[in-house]
Amino acid sequence: MADNGSKVFNDPIHGNIELHPILVKIIDTPQFQRLRNLKQLGGTYYVYPGASHNRFEHSIGVAHLAGELLQTLKEKQPGLGIDKRDILCVQIAGLCHDLGHGPFSHMFDQMFIPKARPNHKWSHEKASQDMFDHLVEKNHLIGDMKKHGLVPKEDRLFIKELIDPPKVEKIAKWPHHGRPKEKAFLYEVVSNTRNKIDVDKWEYFARDCHQLGMQNNFDCHRLIKFARVCKVGGMMQICYRDKEVFNLYNMFYTRFSLHKRAYQHKVSNSIEWMIGDAFLEADKHIQIEGKDGKMFTLSTAIDDMVAYTKLTDAIFDHILTSSCVELQEARKILERIMQRKLYECLGEFSSEESEDDMKNLWNAHVGERNPDDYVVEFSSEESEDDMKNLWNAHVGERNPDDYVVELVKYNYGMGKEDPIKHVRFYKKKTPHVATPIDKAEVSLLLPERFEEKKFRIYTKRTNDEDVEADRRIFGTFGPAHPVQAGGSNHGTGSEASDPRLE
Repeated sequence: MADNGSKVFNDPIHGNIELHPILVKIIDTPQFQRLRNLKQLGGTYYVYPGASHNRFEHSIGVAHLAGELLQTLKEKQPGLGIDKRDILCVQIAGLCHDLGHGPFSHMFDQMFIPKARPNHKWSHEKASQDMFDHLVEKNHLIGDMKKHGLVPKEDRLFIKELIDPPKVEKIAKWPHHGRPKEKAFLYEVVSNTRNKIDVDKWEYFARDCHQLGMQNNFDCHRLIKFARVCKVGGMMQICYRDKEVFNLYNMFYTRFSLHKRAYQHKVSNSIEWMIGDAFLEADKHIQIEGKDGKMFTLSTAIDDMVAYTKLTDAIFDHILTSSCVELQEARKILERIMQRKLYECLGEFSSEESEDDMKNLWNAHVGERNPDDYVVEFSSEESEDDMKNLWNAHVGERNPDDYVVELVKYNYGMGKEDPIKHVRFYKKKTPHVATPIDKAEVSLLLPERFEEKKFRIYTKRTNDEDVEADRRIFGTFGPAHPVQAGGSNHGTGSEASDPRLE
């Protein structure tokens, strides 16, 4: 513990991190300590043995980088009026931005909750805001906030706005209440909706690459040195020196590469589908006590922060080791994971076609199969009714529980768009003027496209003859659309046992 009440954390990514006493107070609460038991990369740990890190250390790293960026801006541009209170609020937001994640992180909010509660609008960002309020109230931190110069009524709202800011470009009037429009740049530090450049990504790129054993060519500390705030279109934005544009392209390529090699790895996704299915089977049979003794299930615990605080990755082992008869089906699925009898990827292919063309291609080849044998994930833009109609019209007589069909998208963070279009750059001689930069000025070897799509088909069936039949049926989509063989997830030499293979 430092003399001023702050605390020094020895981190393998950022070295010795000194955090303010109020940040330490937040860290030392059950709501934050919960993050020790949430794997940062969910099911990817079952493919990459090094991916054992948790949201706990990532969140501390985000708070550190947020402080480093704002301290740099404050020293270089005193006219911005950045004060200690601003820095502290942004650091708290960085520390608390992931409080709302559920077990196995994105599997919980993207696979499990949409199926368990299909009409319920929920996000882990909203849960982070709710958990932050709960943390402050449950641990009586109002007094500590006042003691360190914060104004709880304003700053609690500001911190929650920083955790999940709306897209400012689509809003005519200033949407925030925590800070005025003159300090709009503060809303770009933790979660940047304008161009996706924020300290959250900088942190998990560095940490994930380190843990996965991958090279990270992006240097966020150099970028911080060349960051400054400029007025662009009436809005104060964080901009960067023109010579740093290639560093930013490296950042977005790192994102693309991590998704392609790890986050969307076919075996990682297979395992997460399995965990999601096990959670669905177990949902109504799990009882978690919440506020005032009220009981909640896996999917309803998100409605009560007392119950949600108790929900971590440990639920996997609870189901796996339970002797409860009601959890038998869920337990069987998790036992398959432990025995490496995974949902097998029958094939995948890249598509140059539009989404409609991809659907037509699928419809033409599935033949007469039972909609109850499949799970279809074409895209989030597609309505649930449209997806059901698609299956009812084309798949014939089969069952949606034996297959998973997913559309995987790899991009630079903004779909088909080049995110650099939304970044403004200043020149050495005109540091107060920020403008867009043309790709031709950067390099003639930059990508022309910024999104790649792949179809994947998994079978959940375990019988060798059934799996072999599935391989024959789904093993090819014709010469115009060659499928890359998925390989077996069962034997040695498969992708399941060697994560280097793509």
